[in-house]
Amino acid sequence: MIAIVMIVALVVFILVRVPVSFAILGSALVGLLLLTTTDSFAGIMEVIPVGSVQTLAMSAIPLFILMAHFMLQSGMMDSLFDAGRTIFGRTPGGTGVASTVAGVGFAAVSGSSTAAAATLASTTSRKMIAEGYRPTTATGMVASVGTLAGMIPPSIILVFYAVTAEAPVGDMVIAGLVPGLIIAVALLITMYIPILRNPQTVPRGEKSSWAVKARESLKAVPILIVFGAVVGAIYFGWATPTESAALGCVAAFLLVVARQRMTWHGLQHSLAETVKTTAMIFAIVIAAHVFGYAFTMTKVADSLVSWVDGLAVPGLVIMLLLLVIYLVLGAFMDQVAIIALTVPIVLPIVESLGYDSVWFGVFVVLIGEIGLITPPLGLNVFVVAKAAGRDTMEVFRGCVPYVIAMVLVGIGFILWPEVVNWLPDSR
Repeated sequence: MIAIVMIVALVVFILVRVPVSFAILGSALVGLLLLTTTDSFAGIMEVIPVGSVQTLAMSAIPLFILMAHFMLQSGMMDSLFDAGRTIFGRTPGGTGVASTVAGVGFAAVSGSSTAAAATLASTTSRKMIAEGYRPTTATGMVASVGTLAGMIPPSIILVFYAVTAEAPVGDMVIAGLVPGLIIAVALLITMYIPILRNPQTVPRGEKSSWAVKARESLKAVPILIVFGAVVGAIYFGWATPTESAALGCVAAFLLVVARQRMTWHGLQHSLAETVKTTAMIFAIVIAAHVFGYAFTMTKVADSLVSWVDGLAVPGLVIMLLLLVIYLVLGAFMDQVAIIALTVPIVLPIVESLGYDSVWFGVFVVLIGEIGLITPPLGLNVFVVAKAAGRDTMEVFRGCVPYVIAMVLVGIGFILWPEVVNWLPDSR
């Protein structure tokens, strides 16, 4: 009964537009006041909030965010896109391939899906439309590719999940690489399906000599260096995720300086945005831990696990049901809030079905990222529509085939979880 009161309070807070962190904390406080005495309540609030953020793993989050802002300031996205266009330009759909390559590269050093989508849209969507791509294809592809930043390491949202689920941060950071590349390939295949039907209608880019290809490719090498320094150090155990994030910050800062793009205003902006984003995430972490503690006291999670174990249905059916639930939640809620609210409740159920916490993190992030390109919220869609100067509904229509592709990939991960766990298990 108290669990229902907490959930109703949460829904009411969200409906009246209370900020997510305060809505979660408020509903948690309602539960704690009903479950505990005054002294116990005071003791919990003295310990849980501080303990939830006073961990080494949490310090990786602001460092990865700062690294992302430095990479944005460096202007490397233009170099990535130009390198992709010179290499794939003359192939059918070459600019679309270049956009995907640029999206993968930018995802590897940004960690922010919305930032990736905004930067990609201003760089690539207009160029694709000018070359003759249908606007729905150009914008839908870019909005979908932007979601890769939530998956490909170092992903801020995967670090947040690791902290929430108390999963190994190092394993979580590198776990998204193989799934992210699989999703990128799925998006490319989706783009090429119409091309196979009528190859003559597909635009081709400009032809470039091998010398030009080599020159443009060299400009994109710094991103590979930063990516290798961060992810490689984690994978081989040379550094912790926090140390690797600090290394990435230094490398990104030096890159901005080397490209002569460091300004006092740019530095102030990067630091201010890092502080604001970090404060938002930390506030949700604190609220989520208090909520999780209160919800645990209700014993509902244990009851749910027992109930699921007693169901006479295959585990696949339950996982497909969870996929649908997360698709619905992603259409209406921010991904950070989804993870904070659901993981403490759902993870024990998923683990009882034989999946581990690292796999579930990749699964949740993938399905949550789909929410960035589906109505009504679809943040990536609004960002791309504004940057490309196109109608929002046009972009939503363009995203439909890519949404289907990403859902199919999610189902594939359910059927073959070893694909997700392969890289962490190989350490």
